[in-house]
Amino acid sequence: MEERPFPAWSWSVEQCLKEYNVKLDKGLSSYEVEKQREKYGWNELAKEKGKPLWRLVLEQFDDLLVKILLVAAFISFILAYMHGSESEESGFEAYVEPFVIVLILVLNAIVGVWQETNAEKALEALKEMQCESGKVLRDGYLVPDLPARELVPGDIVELQVGDKVPADMRVAALKTSTLRLEQSALTGEAMPVLKGTAPIFPEECELQAKENMIFAGTTVVNGTCVCIAVSTGMNTEIGKIQKQIHEASLEESDTPLKKKLDEFGSKLTTTIGLVCLVVWLINYKNFLSWDMVDGWPANLRFSFEKCTYYFKIAVALAVAAIPEGLPAVITTSLALGTRKMAQKNAIVRKLPSVETLGCTTVICSDKTGTLTTNQMSVAEFFTLGGKTTTSRIFHVEGTTYDPKDGGIVDWTCYNMDANLQVMAEICAVCNDAGIFCDGRLYRATGLPTEAALKVLVEKMGVPDAKMKNKIRESQLVANYLIDRSTVKLGCCEWWTKRSKRLATLEFDRVRKSMSIIVREPTGHNRLLVKGAVESLLERSTHLQLADGSVVPVDESCRQLLLSRNSEMSSKGLRCLGLAYKDELGEFSDYYSENHPAHKKLLDPACYSSIESDLVFVGVVGLRDPPRDEVRKAIEDCKAAGIRVMVITGDNKSTAEAICCEIQLFSDGEDIRAKSFTGKEFMALSSSQQIETLSKPGGKVFSRAEPRHKQDIVRMLKEMGEIVAMTGDGVNDAPALKLADIGIAMGITGTEVAKEASDMVLADDNFSTIVSAVAEGRSIYNNMKAFIRYMISSNVGEVISIFLTAALRLPECMIPVQLLWVNLVTDGPPATALGFNPPDVGIMRKPPRKSDDALINSWVLFRYLIIGSYVGIATVGIFIMCDGHLITFSNPCDYFTIGKVKAMTLSLSVLVAIEMFNSLNALSEDSSLLTLPPWRNPWLLVAMSVSFGLHCLILYVPFLANMFAVVPLSLNEWFLVILVSLPVILIDEILKFFGRSRRYCMKEKTA
Repeated sequence: MEERPFPAWSWSVEQCLKEYNVKLDKGLSSYEVEKQREKYGWNELAKEKGKPLWRLVLEQFDDLLVKILLVAAFISFILAYMHGSESEESGFEAYVEPFVIVLILVLNAIVGVWQETNAEKALEALKEMQCESGKVLRDGYLVPDLPARELVPGDIVELQVGDKVPADMRVAALKTSTLRLEQSALTGEAMPVLKGTAPIFPEECELQAKENMIFAGTTVVNGTCVCIAVSTGMNTEIGKIQKQIHEASLEESDTPLKKKLDEFGSKLTTTIGLVCLVVWLINYKNFLSWDMVDGWPANLRFSFEKCTYYFKIAVALAVAAIPEGLPAVITTSLALGTRKMAQKNAIVRKLPSVETLGCTTVICSDKTGTLTTNQMSVAEFFTLGGKTTTSRIFHVEGTTYDPKDGGIVDWTCYNMDANLQVMAEICAVCNDAGIFCDGRLYRATGLPTEAALKVLVEKMGVPDAKMKNKIRESQLVANYLIDRSTVKLGCCEWWTKRSKRLATLEFDRVRKSMSIIVREPTGHNRLLVKGAVESLLERSTHLQLADGSVVPVDESCRQLLLSRNSEMSSKGLRCLGLAYKDELGEFSDYYSENHPAHKKLLDPACYSSIESDLVFVGVVGLRDPPRDEVRKAIEDCKAAGIRVMVITGDNKSTAEAICCEIQLFSDGEDIRAKSFTGKEFMALSSSQQIETLSKPGGKVFSRAEPRHKQDIVRMLKEMGEIVAMTGDGVNDAPALKLADIGIAMGITGTEVAKEASDMVLADDNFSTIVSAVAEGRSIYNNMKAFIRYMISSNVGEVISIFLTAALRLPECMIPVQLLWVNLVTDGPPATALGFNPPDVGIMRKPPRKSDDALINSWVLFRYLIIGSYVGIATVGIFIMCDGHLITFSNPCDYFTIGKVKAMTLSLSVLVAIEMFNSLNALSEDSSLLTLPPWRNPWLLVAMSVSFGLHCLILYVPFLANMFAVVPLSLNEWFLVILVSLPVILIDEILKFFGRSRRYCMKEKTA
């Protein structure tokens, strides 16, 4: 049941408890639990009713081309049955035609149903994110593993490190000084988020601002807390995302190619209908006659047999006009395209996506993990030099958690001075993170910032020369170990062994720092501190210089440090201050929990006084860095006329800094009209939103929630854009489902995002999308080539049948022969055209418009000319043979094999012309002299295969009988080639006129 909106985040804990009539130390009673369950139901995601199999199968036949084929198959079946009844034969040969058509349609339906059943797995993957059980307080007792399904609003739940959150909950009390949750999959924030108990105002705030709420499916990475469940099942944020995914799946539209083929199908239906009607009108006198009596028709005579014969001609026309092999060739071409893309790390889940990529006009990209590495790393750090007025800035290379990835630029401090040693000690020891290798990717355990600090220590080294060599040797040995998952951090281990950790003062929001007490090798205790730079500076009385000497902080020095900190923050760096304290007073001899001063460590209110009178050491700047290849990929997108928009859940300043660095915005560009938070953009009027999205150049939308991403994608699609959307989190899934192309991350992506997508990037790299777009464009060009080829072949077949009917000649080809040509002999060359090499400047052209014609008027005119020649050649050779121009050794042979011989010659000429015509289709405009056939050797192989298959039906008796053909002599083959070859010359002349026409038009516009 729908629960009424309850803004728990803006209410105090007491108000929330009162709302559910529950006490924090008692929990709900069993009676109240039942009442709540009746009202809100079980805490689980709803199962959407899937389409029954019979409906899925029926939907596969809801296509114009398929319907035409079904009608053709039905009519062919009836005619075959009638023919069998008349001739008292029931041979399989008569049913070949309807059987083959139905077989093609069944195979297409199987592929379609398989794709459809795979498409809705995103909703199942969401269920896997749900927690299975939790610690819940009921009737005053703690139930340690209550199934999460049984949770109801008002339940009191206890969470600790590693727990997955079972419902959307309001934090009621912290049992540790801090609580952090990893919610990047839901909100897109790169860092774990700090949570508290204070109410948040105003009521209408974004998901990321609800710092006292924890959401179902997220994970506790630090701390322990007690919470009040406020939303369960479909009312949680994950439940809302499920609804959005389902709604987006209902909005899925056809791909540009599907629209084109449907359009082609409707035009084809009209054309077939008209041509069939004309054939009937021309020949009506052959089956319908009458006498004129007093000016009125009388004595009507109707021949059912002749009527059926001309009906068969109409069916032959339909078979000739429909490119039956087209669905199979398109599927094969797309499948080959997916193989090429897989080699470039783009795994295509849905075949039509390959072609759609080629006309992408806008790429909406997530930031974290796509444009950036999703691995925190230190970009630079600074300390003071020999004086308080000078500072030293060190730049750090490397963008991952791999300690061997990059190093410190111009690092000459192998024998580190005292100041750098203290910095390395704080980074290594005041740290709870770890690093492990998951296959080829380095990952962090604990906080990402702390993991980045450990990587920095490894790049800095250690001051002990002997130890440095030992560490280097152990790292070399580690490269040959079988277990490569554990990453040995030799330098960090050296520091942690040297400085024994005694106590931890956990982070809190007030002082914005954390610290540890360590026992130094000298036997003295020292406090090592890290935290917000401004907060540490306020509590620092001294500064450490490069040589280790300590000087008092003066105002000019404070301003120098703050200005450096401000500089680093403006680059999108997260700045962390480092400090220490040697004079620890009552903690100077602290050793364990038995020490008299230990009680102060149990009270977080005392931490600020302990962390006072600090010695400031330096500042470290961290960030989630952009991938090295992204800048080049953004340039390629601009050259290809593709706009890039960044939609992220991260904060505005970080998003803007990354976008400037990857050159989405040019240097000095005013980005105020190009950068919005999700809330700011949604507050604009619809006309302002459309105007903003229509403007050229990049855009960045920060603090975006799932519904914001979906709305932006929907608006772009309504504007006629072809949208590719990238993402890795649960929050991206609805937009991935809605976009024309949903692209998920293969390494860091959640299963939900992968299942909602059309394509998965195996390397999580934005530049892979750009390669895939280039491949998509090439595939589309090749598909246009073979569609033009197949349609031009069919035009020739239609004209040849139309001519025989118009000239009232016997049929020169029967439907089963036409079906053989369309499916078998045309198939290999059409598929081989999919291997045409891509154009050189394919990514320097703007994307094609979605309404661009598949076949423009000039190409149609060309193929009408070619088709006319095909018709004249096939009918001409039939007349030559049927008119006894071809002699027989025994004149009586004409009556037994003469008509069959004429049909065989017609069929052979048709096959030969179509083989030579496939050479014409290598390029829409280029001559065979500039683009020779061997540029695509697969086409030459395919032509040989098609000729081989044609010879098979001519020279194998069983097949010859089935297809009503006879073997040809060498002279007859010579005649076939002679009649077929001119098709190349005709198209070369037409191509020349086309090139001249386009050149003249360019001259005029110039």
